[in-house]
Amino acid sequence: MTPGLRGHDTPEVDRIPFLHKVIYGAGAFVNNLLAAAIGGMVIILNLGLGMNPALVGALAALPRLTDALTDPIMGYVSDNTHTRWGRRRPFIFCGALLAGLLFFLLWQMPEGRAESFYFWYFLVGSVFFYLAYTMFATPWVALGYELTPDYHERTRLMGVQNFTGQLAYVVSPWFLWIMTNPNWFDTQLEGARGLALGVAVVAAGLGILPAIFLRERFREAPGRAVTTGMTWMTSAGSRLRKGIAGFLAGMKLTIQSRPFVKLCVATFLVFNGFILISAFSVYVIIYYVLGGDQALGAQYAGYAGTVGAVSTFVVIILATWMGTKFGKRQAFFITTGISVVGYLLKWFCYNPDYPWLVIVPAPLMAFGLGGLFTLVPAMMADVVDVDELTSHARREGMFGSIFWWVVKLGMAAALLGGGFLLNATGFDVALGEAQTESTLLALRLLDVFIPAVSSLVAIWVVARYPITEEVAGEVRAKLEARRGAPAMAEA
Repeated sequence: MTPGLRGHDTPEVDRIPFLHKVIYGAGAFVNNLLAAAIGGMVIILNLGLGMNPALVGALAALPRLTDALTDPIMGYVSDNTHTRWGRRRPFIFCGALLAGLLFFLLWQMPEGRAESFYFWYFLVGSVFFYLAYTMFATPWVALGYELTPDYHERTRLMGVQNFTGQLAYVVSPWFLWIMTNPNWFDTQLEGARGLALGVAVVAAGLGILPAIFLRERFREAPGRAVTTGMTWMTSAGSRLRKGIAGFLAGMKLTIQSRPFVKLCVATFLVFNGFILISAFSVYVIIYYVLGGDQALGAQYAGYAGTVGAVSTFVVIILATWMGTKFGKRQAFFITTGISVVGYLLKWFCYNPDYPWLVIVPAPLMAFGLGGLFTLVPAMMADVVDVDELTSHARREGMFGSIFWWVVKLGMAAALLGGGFLLNATGFDVALGEAQTESTLLALRLLDVFIPAVSSLVAIWVVARYPITEEVAGEVRAKLEARRGAPAMAEA
């Protein structure tokens, strides 16, 4: 049977051992841990060092602007590098070690200095940290796209990595408690230093595992722009100009891929529809369901959040099963559709008479992001194959970097837009429980219908996604006939 056709059994040669799936998932844990840690620990700059909250916000946002350039560049470099160890693994190995080291050094700030000192120390340090973080994360993402050519095994791989990566969000909510625990640390800054050491050791130790134990399928990719090992580092003049031209041409080809653009748009809609109103649910629970009681509202919001987080693990398992049973596109319809039901249920379950009902929509809403980040990365691997068929090049790094850049850009825009939407509702914190009826109604409407509508539009977009299981099988057969054994890496 042609590889990739419905009902086929994944050949043994295409299977990834479960331990290797977990090792790849260790990279997801590191990726999420570093992102959650730097985002969650930055509050110490205000609480522990007294820095102006506006400056703290700037420090959280400014270094990420470098991602707009460094992510695609790292993707291009990884795609076009050739070493005896492969295109991805050297960067993953070195990036994990550097990211861990720089994260540790980032928090070794001396006490008793001026606010400007802390601002510039953290800003410069963050820029270098994010460079190392990109050096690790971008090739790691790309590696996942090429570990197996099998349509269904890709879904299983991404299910395991998403499940493993989700564990980082189980431990990260405790970071502030750890840093401020007086039984362990005398000051919050000392707590940040200690926690940074722990995060650095875990990130470096787990981050190098994919580089050590996993093997790339392509030592030298078809259409590789560089012909000798690591010469891109020592080239100058005309070679630099050719590199820039190749990078720009690769960017153009990537964004011209219609299946890729559809996945980016769908991810933007589902993910950022959720992020845009992420704070609204808390306001609705506090000021509508519980009449302005912030302490009790935070408690019920915590219940709903915990139920949603635990449910995500179950969703990842179900999404993986559905993806292999019905196909990725159909599984996306099901998981995203279930999340829409969850969003709509909030209109009825966020009820002042029965506040405990706030937990009911949480497991259903978890299908949105849980399914999204299990299925879409597996679909991206299929997109890379289709691109190779037309471009004669393997560009996993470029596709992965631009995809995640779109996610990050959308997240920043959503967080910014959420504040404007909150103001548009007429919400005034000074009014406390005396918010107007129109304000509460506007909060509820936005909380329910923004993510529901954006998710429905995402389903419509993916309905026109052309790479079915049958198409993926045909593409693979053509590639392997054209590519031949010499292009494949030795086991």
